[in-house]
Amino acid sequence: MENAVNNKMNTYISGEENIDYSVYTLSIKEKIAYFMLAFLVGASVGYLFYGGIGKDEFGNPTTLTKVLNILIPSTVGIIAGVLFLPIRRDQIIAKRKKALHMQFRDLLEAVATSIGAGKNMVDSFKSAYDDLCMQYPRDAFIIHEVRNILAGINNNINIEVMLLDFGRRSGIDDIKSFANVFDTCYRKGGNIKEVIKNTKQIILDKIEIEMEIQTLITSNKMEQSIMTVMPIAIVGMIKLISPDFAKNFVSPAGLISSTIAIGLFVVAYFVGRSVLDIKL
Repeated sequence: MENAVNNKMNTYISGEENIDYSVYTLSIKEKIAYFMLAFLVGASVGYLFYGGIGKDEFGNPTTLTKVLNILIPSTVGIIAGVLFLPIRRDQIIAKRKKALHMQFRDLLEAVATSIGAGKNMVDSFKSAYDDLCMQYPRDAFIIHEVRNILAGINNNINIEVMLLDFGRRSGIDDIKSFANVFDTCYRKGGNIKEVIKNTKQIILDKIEIEMEIQTLITSNKMEQSIMTVMPIAIVGMIKLISPDFAKNFVSPAGLISSTIAIGLFVVAYFVGRSVLDIKL
């Protein structure tokens, strides 16, 4: 079925590029901006934990100290920048899918209203497009998709083919399921109005549950953010307030302990994120 849809879509000229919502390529400007942001944070943390290595017995910085003060923070910053880019890309993908999911709910509501008023499916999508243009800017994802669907219809491509392609590109289970059910029912006389109504209600229920969950775990996310900053803040305060005690951080035992602690800290952060990232 997917190959058939793709073959038909190859003949479809919409004048706009179809978006694959599971894929996002950072622009050069975005890569530079996000890399530099992560680099600065990583370099600062690297200097905070490893700055001052190689001082002489009197505590004076040596040439080795100056070299390491540049080399170690730069290395940590580069690693942070490289690791942050895919994380930021995934965050953008998730944000786009969430926005599309919400907008798709409004599309179903507009289509259901038009069908309830006695319009056929094509006219319902045209009417829904006009309604959505009043709710969202012209560059909104759902506006783009409905515009593509209408352009496909004008090019004699079946509406179910357009929806199947939309569902495949969206990467969202609710849209995929709706497209598959629509494809089965539309040409076989199924109750499309009921299908749209049920799908809309399922999405609404999911959104409400997700909002309730987010409300419940907001305090936990805040605690995680605080715990993320606290170790760095504590080390910074110790080095600022008690330089003599801070010398222990650059001793062999201190360096080993700091490295192990940072590793555990990073692991704990990602574990915490995965625990709080609840998906329905």
